[in-house]
Amino acid sequence: MSALEHFWNRFASGRHKLLLIAAGSATAWMMDNLVNNNGGLYNRTSRDIHIHPFTLAETEEYFQSRGVLMDRYDIVQSYMIVGGVPYYLSLFEKGKSLAQNIDTMFFNRGNKMEKEYTRLFQSMFADNDKYKKIVEYISKYRYGVLRGKICEDLGLSNGGAVGEILMSLEECDLITSFYNFGESKRKKYYKLTDPFCLFYLSFAQKHPTNNRSFWQDNQNLPKLSPWRGQAFEDVCFSHQEQIKRALGIQGVHCEIYPWRHIADGFTPGAQIDMLIDRADRVVNVCEMKFSQSEFTVDKDYDEKLRNKIVAITESTKRKRNPQMTLITTYGLRNGLYSGRFQKTVNMDDLFR
Repeated sequence: MSALEHFWNRFASGRHKLLLIAAGSATAWMMDNLVNNNGGLYNRTSRDIHIHPFTLAETEEYFQSRGVLMDRYDIVQSYMIVGGVPYYLSLFEKGKSLAQNIDTMFFNRGNKMEKEYTRLFQSMFADNDKYKKIVEYISKYRYGVLRGKICEDLGLSNGGAVGEILMSLEECDLITSFYNFGESKRKKYYKLTDPFCLFYLSFAQKHPTNNRSFWQDNQNLPKLSPWRGQAFEDVCFSHQEQIKRALGIQGVHCEIYPWRHIADGFTPGAQIDMLIDRADRVVNVCEMKFSQSEFTVDKDYDEKLRNKIVAITESTKRKRNPQMTLITTYGLRNGLYSGRFQKTVNMDDLFR
């Protein structure tokens, strides 16, 4: 680094046709040594290019270009497992079903993803054990956890070092930070949102097996439901612009986050998957449901929805007009209680 600093300041900086492009997966190293350099390269960076994962639409286009044939329901599931990382998507083989590909990638002996979790952290972070420890702790909290609790439970000092780790994890698209609606901006929550890490920690790591067709044999088991629910929520959060477009509010300023209300004796407790707080004083209360067919609202679920409306209405002091919104795969089945949802976003909307 000292040689590069010397070369750049003594020779390269005076030559306007010379451009240095640094690219790589060691994001934390690049941030510390190049972007946030406090030495000879201080303020030398002219542009950061954050390479984001593919969207669902780009994933579909990529699969088609390689002859990997899947319907959108399976593409969504593939995204729930490995996200939109092109390298992971390149491991899918044409001629195989989604379940067969998952078995090949994760559950066959000597599979290509067997050591990927460890390699991922080693490639990005120098002190990778500390980063993994924090990620694995955050993964236990589906609705996010505060920085203070992370430090308290892991025995870490709540100082700048932890803040830098959390910032690096967020810059690497492994975790996401957010504020709870109606709470102080000093209370920032952190949630694991990287699909591959979520799948590995929530399922693959907890269910070691010698069954080479494990996913094909068990993909419909109820024990997969919690993972599917959380993974589908994360897919929706990574496609916020598509959801806003489907609702016709792409031109309205919005703040989007999950929301949780603890019962206080006046209003019932409620957990809302996604809350879209709009500048036009409307708030979309979004429920996300991964379903194999049209989603049906029964009497019990309708009661839960009514409780959520009460909770958000009372919490906002009736200053917002709640609009129940369903985000699901195949849409909403008409029924006695289906009118509770005023807006519906389906799987095809997420691909636009």
